[in-house]
Amino acid sequence: MSGADTKFRLLLVEDEPTQRLMLERQLTRAGYMVETAENGEEALKKILAGEFQILLTDWDMPGMDGPTLCKRVREAKLSTYVYILLLTGHLTTDDVVAGLGAGADDYIRKPANPAELLARLSAGSRIVQLEQSLREANKKIELLSITDSLAGTFNRRYLNDQLVKEVERARRYGRPLAAIMSDLDRFKRINDERGHASGDEVLRLFADLAKSVLRPSDWIARYGGEEFVIVMPETDAMGAGHAAEKVRAACADNPMPLSTGELLVTCSFGVAALSATQQTAEAAAAEMLREADSALYSSKHEGRNRVTIAGRHDLSDT
Repeated sequence: MSGADTKFRLLLVEDEPTQRLMLERQLTRAGYMVETAENGEEALKKILAGEFQILLTDWDMPGMDGPTLCKRVREAKLSTYVYILLLTGHLTTDDVVAGLGAGADDYIRKPANPAELLARLSAGSRIVQLEQSLREANKKIELLSITDSLAGTFNRRYLNDQLVKEVERARRYGRPLAAIMSDLDRFKRINDERGHASGDEVLRLFADLAKSVLRPSDWIARYGGEEFVIVMPETDAMGAGHAAEKVRAACADNPMPLSTGELLVTCSFGVAALSATQQTAEAAAAEMLREADSALYSSKHEGRNRVTIAGRHDLSDT
């Protein structure tokens, strides 16, 4: 696929003004979104600051030359791949090996034949597009690996890994962190009376309802069965308790539209905040979940459809 089809961003590095202008016009006509730089230092700044898919650079430049620029770009470990084509008059075997070893993907003799230059850039564009497709596929695979396929939330694996990171972040910046454990009341009865398909619908609808009430920075994971954990950064126990109460009320006040007919489903919640104890992040995350689970048990024991904050009280009494 050509640059004209995909509108790749291309950075042209050429210190000779006339040659730079001619190449810029040629590449723009070919469909590339072209930006220019006069030397390697300027080019490196632009590469690090912007997202380019292709770098076309001269070899001989004052200051940082082409191979050094290639090396610096590769050392930067950018989030996306940059295809590098070297314009060079150095065509001995040692020179070619040096240029490719520095990180260039290909090279072309100066002055470049216009047809050959576009053909090599088109080949590079196909490689860039393939890399983009592979990266997107890997992202989808990664997302699937951390997503609960039934509820559409994060899964237990993600919870175990990410909650530890949230604890580390909260401690590093001295910020609060809270977790809410929720459980759908009498869920077994729903499965028994409406069937497991309806039970699956309830899980999905509850997850969607919780997401609609929570902030974008909060996230929810299915803990197992009909239990979910909501993680709330930048939130203390009382703040998380009020958020849990919003989810509880929204659930209790709005019958779920199941395929078997509307059904009112209630939920119970337990809330816990990150403690200030000097323990590992893993231990602190586990303790927070244990406290939230204990508070959830209290909500269940006290009659369900309520929110309990660990070590404090039933929020529905306030």
